[in-house]
Amino acid sequence: MTKQFLAGAFLACAGLFPIALLGQKFLPGKVTVEQLSQKRHPSDTSAAAAVLFKKGSTRLEYKGGQGFSMVTECTQRIKIYKKDGYEWANASIPFYTGSDNEKVAIDDAVTYNLVDGKIEKTKLKREGEFIEKSNKFWSRKKIAMPGVREGSIVEFTYRITSPYFQNMPDWSFQQAIPVDYVEYETGIPEYFVYQPHFKGSLQPQVAVNSIRRKHEGKNRVKNMRTGHMEDEVYNVDFQEQVKIYSMQNVPALNDEGFVNNISNYTSSVLHELASVRELNGVIRPYANDWGSVVRTIYDNSDFGSELARNGYFETDLSVAVSGAIDPSQKLQAIYKTVKDRMNWDGMYGYYCDKGVKKAYQEKAGNVAEINLMLVAMLRSAGIKANPVLVSTRSNGVSLYPALSSYNYVIVQAEIGDSKILMDATDKWASPDILPVRDLNWFGRVIRADGSSEIVDLMPKSKSREIVNVMAKVEAKGKYNGQVRRQYFDHNAMNFRSSNATLNEESYLEKVEKSHKGIALLAYKREMDADMSKPVTESFTFEHDNGVEVIGDRMYISPLTFLVLARNPFRQEKRDYPIDFVYPHQEKINLNLTLPDGYVIESLPAAVNLAMPDNLGTFRFVSQKGENTIQIAANYDMNEAVIAPDYYDSLKDFYQKMVDKQNEKIVLKKI
Repeated sequence: MTKQFLAGAFLACAGLFPIALLGQKFLPGKVTVEQLSQKRHPSDTSAAAAVLFKKGSTRLEYKGGQGFSMVTECTQRIKIYKKDGYEWANASIPFYTGSDNEKVAIDDAVTYNLVDGKIEKTKLKREGEFIEKSNKFWSRKKIAMPGVREGSIVEFTYRITSPYFQNMPDWSFQQAIPVDYVEYETGIPEYFVYQPHFKGSLQPQVAVNSIRRKHEGKNRVKNMRTGHMEDEVYNVDFQEQVKIYSMQNVPALNDEGFVNNISNYTSSVLHELASVRELNGVIRPYANDWGSVVRTIYDNSDFGSELARNGYFETDLSVAVSGAIDPSQKLQAIYKTVKDRMNWDGMYGYYCDKGVKKAYQEKAGNVAEINLMLVAMLRSAGIKANPVLVSTRSNGVSLYPALSSYNYVIVQAEIGDSKILMDATDKWASPDILPVRDLNWFGRVIRADGSSEIVDLMPKSKSREIVNVMAKVEAKGKYNGQVRRQYFDHNAMNFRSSNATLNEESYLEKVEKSHKGIALLAYKREMDADMSKPVTESFTFEHDNGVEVIGDRMYISPLTFLVLARNPFRQEKRDYPIDFVYPHQEKINLNLTLPDGYVIESLPAAVNLAMPDNLGTFRFVSQKGENTIQIAANYDMNEAVIAPDYYDSLKDFYQKMVDKQNEKIVLKKI
């Protein structure tokens, strides 16, 4: 089901039109008084900013004696309507800084304001432009436009020159703000074959043309036989295919909540290099299947060679497994050793930076160094283990083979028939309980023999939360009691990650702030050092808003601070899948003691709810005793991702569940 609805978001084709029918007049620097005077966007009055025009191009340009390089240029004009839109006056352009650096240049960066009815221009100065290094391979050119205020228009052009024609940049037509007009042009010489992939529900118009290009001249080169400098004549003549992709009046991309990565559904075009025909006629295929992608990664010295290193940890490994009597115990001991020793520097990627040996010595490294180290240690202990390439949730779903499809690596170990996934970068993770960033459909395991296969990254079992409550209502309407709550699996990992570093006072303050009228007392927390064990917290509570006394009747909200107060799904329709991250279960058991002098007039009726195809279930039961009421509320979401086709059912399911959990018990005074 998940494959079907997301694959539907990646379109196979778009309409083709003559170039003459497309294009919109755009003159950089020709900002008008009318544009600056505009207070609200015409079609989206709530927009904090809007892209008035975005025009880009990517071309493979030939330079005599050096061959082809890829040049991408983009000019944007953005209108700022509100303070919330100031962030759109900044830009951050990633570029590669490996062995052959890409180059980024910023041109014609100007802020326009209307001052006393006249247009005032403020140019970007050097101090507003800087480079920030992301890791060994990537940096970012950043700009912060000057003089920005409500009503401003900012305009800038950036140009990226790259020797890496394998990686044509992705181009997005949609933004989180409205886009009045967007255009992207590609110029591809006949020597190169790129496969376009369209993503998102909105299709651009596509116009196609061809241009004859001729390059001739002389280069001064050194004759290797004589040692003298000589003229070398070159004459290159080729056909260039030109495509223009365009859209206008593109609505803002609506992040609907419970979405994995909104870029998965953003209308975009991506280009995959399939083959290159050399000037001598030889055709060279590129990584257009997963096997070639995997081989390219594995053969890189910062991956395969680092995976083969093992002498640096042998002493510590021997100590770690000394008490283990079976492979499962060895695995747990090695995993804990790596997690305890190593500190992740926050850098993603599947290639090592400083190398596993140096990272081990320094007790810090990137994700590849930590997890390739774990693979090597497991193998040294006789456990079958392999790296698994992953595209994290922030990187989007990988649907076609390319080196950029992955940006992370984890570990798969095999013991008997069991295949166990691990990520040692997260202190709170445990075997088969991966950090949320890893839970992105499928990864690809790379074996030592060079073969690979798909690995399902999504959790198979439901992460549970169990709540037991012993409470009472006093005659004056005071509601108090004791709560014991347990978190299992991903719920436990997320609790540890969010709250382990908070002191008790800060945590209780956070909880009390989110539930008006509650006071937590006598708080205790149990977090076992074994991450596979649940987290348990217990506390007493007093609640001022749980009971309402009107005349001779008392209205009790028994589950008051334990459940959702309102349905999180309120929009009329849903365009994107609903992502709960992992299947989950919540059980609440309440034993409520009633005040003397009252009898039960009404109880919430029992209910059984189920979504189609058993996607979710909810069961509510209430039972009365002599002076008590027992309530059991069990909620199960059996799938991590729900297709938008089920949205109406999910919305109705949640509304009925929320209504039932917030239904009141009515007592009558006797």
